[in-house]
Amino acid sequence: MRRPVNRRARAWSWPLVIGLVCTLTWSSPAGADASRAGFGEAVDRILADPLLKGGAAGVVVADADSGAVLYRHRADDRLMPASNTKLFTSAAAMGLLGPDHTFRTDVLGEGTRHGRTLRGDLYLRGTGDPTLLAEDYDRLAKDVADAGITRVTGRLIADDTRFDAQRAGRSWAADDESSYYAAGISALTVAPDTDYDAGSVIVEVAPGTAAGERPKVTVTPKTRYVRIDNRATTGSGGGLTVERGHGTNTITVSGAVAAGAPTAKEWVSVWEPTGYAAAVFADALKRHGVQVAGATRLGEGTPADARTFASHQSMPLKKLLIPFMKLSNNIHAEVLTKAIGYETAGRGTWSAGLAAIADWLKKQGVDTGAVRQVDGSGLSRMDNIAAGQFTELLLAVRQQPWYAEWYASLPVACAPDRFVGGTLRSRMCGTPAAGNARGKTGSLTGASGLSGYVTDADGRELVYSIVLNNYLAPSVKSLEDAIVVTLAKSGEGRTEGVRPRSVRGAQTTDLECAWVKPRHC
Repeated sequence: MRRPVNRRARAWSWPLVIGLVCTLTWSSPAGADASRAGFGEAVDRILADPLLKGGAAGVVVADADSGAVLYRHRADDRLMPASNTKLFTSAAAMGLLGPDHTFRTDVLGEGTRHGRTLRGDLYLRGTGDPTLLAEDYDRLAKDVADAGITRVTGRLIADDTRFDAQRAGRSWAADDESSYYAAGISALTVAPDTDYDAGSVIVEVAPGTAAGERPKVTVTPKTRYVRIDNRATTGSGGGLTVERGHGTNTITVSGAVAAGAPTAKEWVSVWEPTGYAAAVFADALKRHGVQVAGATRLGEGTPADARTFASHQSMPLKKLLIPFMKLSNNIHAEVLTKAIGYETAGRGTWSAGLAAIADWLKKQGVDTGAVRQVDGSGLSRMDNIAAGQFTELLLAVRQQPWYAEWYASLPVACAPDRFVGGTLRSRMCGTPAAGNARGKTGSLTGASGLSGYVTDADGRELVYSIVLNNYLAPSVKSLEDAIVVTLAKSGEGRTEGVRPRSVRGAQTTDLECAWVKPRHC
């Protein structure tokens, strides 16, 4: 996970940038035979690379079966873990909510029914489902119509009270507000596609037919909840910028797109996701002939005696883990944190959820007294977790009945399918780690991490955690990969050090592959 530079600065150059990061290849081995000293000496040499000069590193390697620690480098130093934080959140969600946990969304009515008329209010009640698409809201509306309701004399009320009204996590950066990976958290929201980036819309910009013309701008899903201010032109010149204004749902498209260029896409968060969900549902009701006379209201609870007209149930958590962990989805992490809070303490808040996560981790043997976790995703730079704590978790979860499903959600090195390789799908290719190593990636500016499992040349499974901070190099992903490949190559009499290839090009920066669209790396 990372907090990138301001969207204005990166415009549409990021696909090229992320391509450079994600296509790093391996140089030949350094040639130093480390078999006599074991892989520890080889890892020490990797950590001495100039890319990490002046930075901080925490690295732990353990035998997965025995739990014996085989290598430690500043294992107890608390560092910014970025998206490695999702290891804590996802495991606790499986432990506390259960693999079969689902999110339910209901449409209910209060009042009396007279033929096809509901004399009262219609309620849309959510419990946090981050996978609801516009087509799901359309099915809910159709079910209301199929139930024989064509007119509602009262209001449409969006009940998001399962969670509190705090939309942004603690210390999330203000300049990330319009970025889809920092969308607001609500018990009612909409995802624009099956990556399930809840609380966002997809803005597509196609060039005009001639220079000087305005490009064509479309929004997915189609909704009047956002307004497009199209200031862009077709022609040469500056890059294209798509950004939502603070506290508004006005999305400004500016700059220039070349004639004949492919359609550009940008994923943009909305302001107030509950209102977004209500607007999409209201439009669906109209399409299915259900007229609501009153205004739409947000944030009111549903009366206990309301009757249910339609319901939608999400996929179970064990399936949600795939888009969540493979693509490092921040919104899923935060929704699960609040859902944990509600299920364990009756409060859908960050504080309740994080307290329950910490308690569960402690019961698994993780030293939570040495941890500061302030959100579920790791987007906050206030999160502080040591490599040693990640190793404790990675060892402990192997004893859980749901471990196989959780393990399957971790990205796999060099597996090209996005929902298998995830954020590791272009890393460690052509090495013994390819198709072998699994791990959770993480990136913030000046913070990077990779923690998971790898099997060595003798068939021994190893647990590893690598957390790197405070470096000035554009990226240190090559160091993480070098360590994991060294572990994969290790075994009796054949441990070799691997020399990381330096990052090429001054433009390259630390980015989570899953966070830059289109997700091609």
